[in-house]
Amino acid sequence: MELSTKKSKSVLKQGVIDCDFHQTLKSFDDLKPYLPRVWWPRLSEPEATLPITIYKPVPLSRRDAAPGKGLPPGSDPQFAITDALDRYNISKAVLTGSLLTVSAHNNPDYAAAVASAFNDYTFDTWLPTDERWLASILIATQDPILAAKEIDRLGKHPRVVQAICTVSSREPFGQRRFYPIYEACVRNNLVLALHGGGEGDGINPPISAVGTPTTNFERHNILAIHHMSQLNSIVCEGVFERFPTLKVVFVEGGLAWVPHLMWRMDKNFLGMRKEVPWLKKKPSEYIIEHCRFTTQPIEEPNNEELVQMLRMMRAEKTVMFATDYPHWDNDTPTFVLNKLPEDLRTRIGYENAAELYQLNSSQLEKEGELV
Repeated sequence: MELSTKKSKSVLKQGVIDCDFHQTLKSFDDLKPYLPRVWWPRLSEPEATLPITIYKPVPLSRRDAAPGKGLPPGSDPQFAITDALDRYNISKAVLTGSLLTVSAHNNPDYAAAVASAFNDYTFDTWLPTDERWLASILIATQDPILAAKEIDRLGKHPRVVQAICTVSSREPFGQRRFYPIYEACVRNNLVLALHGGGEGDGINPPISAVGTPTTNFERHNILAIHHMSQLNSIVCEGVFERFPTLKVVFVEGGLAWVPHLMWRMDKNFLGMRKEVPWLKKKPSEYIIEHCRFTTQPIEEPNNEELVQMLRMMRAEKTVMFATDYPHWDNDTPTFVLNKLPEDLRTRIGYENAAELYQLNSSQLEKEGELV
C-alpha cells in the first residue's frame, strides 16, 4: 500500500512508532570513506553485496519515494522526514537499512567491513538530521565473533536500539555458534532484529525447502518459512533460557503463521519434551515473553478475521507497527491501524515498541502531540 501524497492526521494522539524504515545509500561509493581501500573494487560488483538470483519484475522501492535528482528512494534523510515522518506523525522510526544481504556474501571479512561502514554512514548521515531516527547496528552473521565486536563498538550509543541481520542463514540461529551475538546484545541492552532478505541468495540455502521457485510471486508467498524456522530454532534450542533478558524482533515476515506455529510447538512439547529438558515453559510462553513481530507485510483477510488472528497471537503484547518505507508494498499508519479496535491500535501503533525499546514515553508524547 503506497503512501498518499497528502499530509495525514495520526490515528494515535501520541503519534506512531515505525519499526521498519529503510534508509539506503545514494551509491555504494558512499561507503568508501568508512571502508578499507582493499575492499573498494568489490563495491562495483553486482549489488556490491551478492548476486541476485531470481528475477523481480516489481522494483523494490516506490518511484514516488525518490527524492529527485536521480537519487534512489530512501537515500535522502531530509526528503524522508517530510515524506514520511512529518506526514504521518511518526514519533520515532527505527532505521533498518538496505544492506542486510551482506550476511549472504561468501567472504565473511568483506561482509563485516561493509556492515561496519554502513553503520558509520548511517550514524554520520542520518542520525544528525532528526531526533526521531533510531539506529540499528547492521551485522554480518558469517562470523558471530566479528558481529559481536561490531555490536560492542556501537552498542552504547544513546540512539541505538537493536542489532539487525537477515533472517536467512546457512544454519539455524538457535545453535551455539551464534551465542556471541546474543551475548553482545544482552551486554549492551539491545534487541536483536531478524529481518527478511537474502533468501536463496549467495551462500544461503534455496528459498524453499524443495528448491528454487520459478517466479518472484511464488517466492514472495513463502518467505515467512525463514522467520518460522529461526523462531522455532531459537526457542527449541533454549536461547531464551540461556539469555533470559534477550528480546528478538521478527521483521517483515508477516503474522498469520505465528498462532499456528505456537499451537504446533506446544502440542509437540507435550509428547517430546524429554528432547529439550532445558525448556522450563511451553514454547508459546517464550514467544509471547521474548518475541515481537512487525505488521508489514500484514496479511489482509476480512477485518473480523484479521482481528481474530491478532488476538490469537497476543498482539496486544507481541505486535508492533511498521511501514517498510520506501518499499513497493509499504503500509501507512492509517491503512493498518484504522482496521483495529482501539485497544490494539494503541498497543500496536505505539506502546509495544515504546516498551520494547525502553523509550521515554513523555518525550514521545510531546513530539507526537497534534496541534
